Amino acid sequence: MNSNTFDDAGVYRLDRHRALVQTVDFFTPIVDDPFSYGQIAAANSLSDIFAMGGRPLTALNIVGFPADLVRPKVVSAILRGGMAKAAEVGCAIIGGHSIRNAEPIYGLAVTGIVDVHRVTTNANARPGDLLVLTKPLGTGIATTAIKRGIASRLLQQKVVALMSKINTAGAELAERHLVRAATDITGYGLMGHLISLCRASRVSAEVDPSAVPMISKEIGALIELGCVPKGSRQNLYATTVAVDWSDTDGARKILLTDAQTSGGLLLCVAEAKLEKVLKILREARTLCAAVIGKIVPRRSRKGSGLICTTK
Repeated sequence: MNSNTFDDAGVYRLDRHRALVQTVDFFTPIVDDPFSYGQIAAANSLSDIFAMGGRPLTALNIVGFPADLVRPKVVSAILRGGMAKAAEVGCAIIGGHSIRNAEPIYGLAVTGIVDVHRVTTNANARPGDLLVLTKPLGTGIATTAIKRGIASRLLQQKVVALMSKINTAGAELAERHLVRAATDITGYGLMGHLISLCRASRVSAEVDPSAVPMISKEIGALIELGCVPKGSRQNLYATTVAVDWSDTDGARKILLTDAQTSGGLLLCVAEAKLEKVLKILREARTLCAAVIGKIVPRRSRKGSGLICTTK
């Protein structure tokens, strides 16, 4: 797999029919409950495999913690959360490694398998493809509000459930040749990952900001209060060379560039296959299946040859 396309995982061909899909990810706690933190971190790592059209086989734990501050039972709860999520998708955790670290970190190194003719990359989008998003946005804003103690209990419950949801539908969609390209939405936000997809596919995109779902109306209120993580602000700044924001308001710009943790899939779907894709997403109980825009022929801006236009 060409590393220049910034795909979600690496692919190593084994033979004419099979390839390994490998990824690694970890991060510091974003919620207080250690079991939930383990689930979220594991779901985030496992979803990279599904985003590539693969199915996870094995995983290794990656753990770091300050031994004088974090009790063993807390570490155990984190690991149990990760194991529960891996078991949910038939992935065996076969070991791992731990180190002393100034702050807790947890994640997984995951190995999966994929048919070489069914690999989903972000480099195959075509003009006319519809953009379908499978999770609402706002996890960066919500987790920042949780850290500040201003998130409602309902929002906390919603965001933990969202981040713990694994993007399993990616494998079936790939196996049935129903998507042309895909990526999962994580730290660079929706627009950052879409820009990478457009660059890899040599296309552009139009997005309808009003069609992009957010976790709840509370996210909008939190944005107005300035509850926006640094990473999201950096994402917004980084889009200035590639995005024509037109008359999109400031709050929507922040939502579309909000740094996600364990976000949804962004799928490029031929219009003729949309109903089949939506049916599979419903059966997989994805948190949403929103058509938010479309792929268009490549446009030029300031000599870059790339633009992602909102309207």
